[in-house]
Amino acid sequence: MVMPYPRLGGEEQLRVDALVSDARQFLDASYDPVKVEQQRWVGDDIVNGLGERGLLGLYVSPEYGGQGLSQTGYCRVMEEFGGYDGSLSVVIGVHQSIGMKPIHLFGSDDQKARFLPDLAAGRKLAGFALTEPGAGSDIRAISSYAERQADGSYVLNGEKRWIGNGGKDVLCVFARGETGHLALIVEKGMPGFDAPDRFDTLGLRGNDLRRVTFRDVRIPKENVLGEPGDGLRIAMHTLNNGRMSLGTGVVGATKRLIELAIEHTTTRQQFGRPLAEFELVEDKISWMISYLYGFESMAYLTTGLVDAGVPDYSLESAMAKIAGSEFHWYAVNRVFQLMGGQAYMAGSPAAKALRDSRVFPIFEGANDVLRAFVALAGLKTVADEVADLNHLDLTDPIGSIGILADYAGNRLRRRIRPDRLDTAHPALARHSDRVSDQVGQLRSTTEKLLRIHGPGIQTQQRQQKRLTHAAIDIYAQIATISRTTALFDEQGVQESGQERYIASTFCSRAAVRVGEQFDRIDDNDDEQTHAIARLAYNHGGYTPRLL
Repeated sequence: MVMPYPRLGGEEQLRVDALVSDARQFLDASYDPVKVEQQRWVGDDIVNGLGERGLLGLYVSPEYGGQGLSQTGYCRVMEEFGGYDGSLSVVIGVHQSIGMKPIHLFGSDDQKARFLPDLAAGRKLAGFALTEPGAGSDIRAISSYAERQADGSYVLNGEKRWIGNGGKDVLCVFARGETGHLALIVEKGMPGFDAPDRFDTLGLRGNDLRRVTFRDVRIPKENVLGEPGDGLRIAMHTLNNGRMSLGTGVVGATKRLIELAIEHTTTRQQFGRPLAEFELVEDKISWMISYLYGFESMAYLTTGLVDAGVPDYSLESAMAKIAGSEFHWYAVNRVFQLMGGQAYMAGSPAAKALRDSRVFPIFEGANDVLRAFVALAGLKTVADEVADLNHLDLTDPIGSIGILADYAGNRLRRRIRPDRLDTAHPALARHSDRVSDQVGQLRSTTEKLLRIHGPGIQTQQRQQKRLTHAAIDIYAQIATISRTTALFDEQGVQESGQERYIASTFCSRAAVRVGEQFDRIDDNDDEQTHAIARLAYNHGGYTPRLL
């Protein structure tokens, strides 16, 4: 599945290019990020304009007024929004990636016909209501309850918070029921449904983030998605899918940051020459470009898995979300350092990026929860396959990480084997050989930890984190090698070509990071870290004294 590297077909590529061009022209003429920050909304005129241009139903079937793009095509367009403005990207992403996606994926023909045309045209906006005051990462703890009535309808009571587009038109709401969790379509204007409070956020200030309440809201049976009991499966699948557009939005946002950094460092003079000529400036620019190339390769390899019909891409989606959100945060900080005092001014694009990007490692699956998912799924796979380890019961720890549990059962059925890289371009042989060795080392390290800890591995979060970070950098190397091989096969190897240097730099650095994670499995300070934290908890803070 990793080679050849996926690409858009010619006809779809032309349509994507046209949509991106249309979006760019419209936004250049109509969208003002400063005004959006001040009025705290992207603007109904912007939503209407995007809808009229077919940009709010990108993956929806033409039968319902959409563009019918593939996952890759959709994410290519979302990358453009990510580079334009964080608030705009999130509002559109909530609407398409998670808001109406449950209807698109799980809705009946009647539900699709009722809701998708208005949503695709931008006449209505959608949101996704899952998080509650007492249920964040642990989504199984949601307390909103839908009681079934004699006529098949449900009466919904409960509260959700931090809901993007929460005050708009259509919400996919998740609640408990008598026979399991439910996914319900709640419409604006239903008696008892209210979105009274808007949150004042650090960043993404044009996003309408709200607390929503349900007081005896009657939901007709026609508004139930799937079957009773399907709710968490629908939520999980939607989030897995939605993380991909978050990742490619990060690609667009980082490209824009790099442009800002290069513009500043090539024009700003210090000590008689441009900042760009200093080695430490070069290091920051090259780090961002090489890491972006690796992450971009990973992100679009993952969308390609969806388009290829792979049924479970939850691990790849989780790894891409972790890598992309944290890389972008580090990139923002590097750009901040390069731009100095100018970046620190309240109205600067870098300051806005700093505020906007901090939430990315938190929403659509907190990164620490996703790390546990990736590690425990891999551990479960190895335990099942090794004869003297398959008695280990890792069901409970996987269940403890919430709504991802149902998908952990599928685990790593598309395990990356070294022989899958036999078609790597000869110019990349050093990197493909090394990452193949690291795939084997990841498996042997996982088996070793299972033998040491047994079921107790469920509590070893530091070791889980090391396994996950190694897996992420291995996946990123493979994606980079696959992408660059496709490029070299098509265009030939350019000795001075940018891609060769970028790919080589990224893979070399990623391989070093993988090696460091493996080294820390045995050589670490975990006991000291545990002791320091516990002592701090006992004393309520920092207590060491100066002599």
